[in-house]
Amino acid sequence: MLNKSILIWVAGLVAVAGIAGQAQAARLSTAEVISSAASPACVDYQVVGVCAWLHCSLGCRVRTSVKVKHYIPELVVSSYNRTGGNPWSDVAALSPPVAGAQGGGTMTNRHSHSRDILRFKNVDAIGHPATSMFSALTGLRGMVCASGTVSMKPHFFSTLDFVGWRQALVEMLYPEAYVPGMRELGRAGDVWGNIYPRSGFVSQSDDYRGAALAAQRVADLVTRSGSPHVYQPLTPSSRDGWWPPSPVLEGNAGTHKWQALSPRSEGSCDVWPDRGQLASYGDRTDGSGDYAWALWRPYSCCERRGQRLLWHTGG
Repeated sequence: MLNKSILIWVAGLVAVAGIAGQAQAARLSTAEVISSAASPACVDYQVVGVCAWLHCSLGCRVRTSVKVKHYIPELVVSSYNRTGGNPWSDVAALSPPVAGAQGGGTMTNRHSHSRDILRFKNVDAIGHPATSMFSALTGLRGMVCASGTVSMKPHFFSTLDFVGWRQALVEMLYPEAYVPGMRELGRAGDVWGNIYPRSGFVSQSDDYRGAALAAQRVADLVTRSGSPHVYQPLTPSSRDGWWPPSPVLEGNAGTHKWQALSPRSEGSCDVWPDRGQLASYGDRTDGSGDYAWALWRPYSCCERRGQRLLWHTGG
């Protein structure tokens, strides 16, 4: 039954990918976003343990179910220059230019040999259109976990948070914003920048790294509650038989992975940095400064087979 359920699930993903693969567009389309979810490498499906349930009817007995873990594409995070120019064409109209939210791009002209260039990126985070498909497959005897969000749900638009995203005055009070080396995206020899303050301004000579840093900040923001921004938190609480991930933490694959969608789609997922210290990201750089990624997050679950969960293995 386990193998049969997994085969049905994979067949569903492949079918959607086949339909979406027929769509061609100059910019990223919803069909292409859905197609990207048919990635076994990103799903990383695993059987990790067992759940034991207390089932009581005329009498009581212990029933067990398989515990699984896999990643779900929860958000499409776009990082782009021109306000209203989200590279995901079908949702670009949701974040039009408004008073106080001008365009972005390179904000300073410095010497050509300088490694520090101030950039500003607009960022949108919207529920991945394939997320609800995963949740719809949860009837396969607990072999697929539901997501904590729904498709196309808006979680963050930088145009609506133009005060927090452009000024970040409150965020400057966090110790992470001024303590060197605290909450940085990168590693020794390849630091992309600081997570705090979580604003659209990044100091980065490489446009791809700068856009990714802005996207990482929004992922950090929306997976936590109580932040001084205008957004819809993605902070689901666990329940018996269903365990959502912890908030996104940079460089930690146990909380998230990224999949490139635009300007070029990739079939693999990883945390940043995902290349060597001296590697170039020139092949991923977009001339217009517009990018989109899918944020995948790991969930664990098991089929409910009783009134109370007694114990479970596998984390």
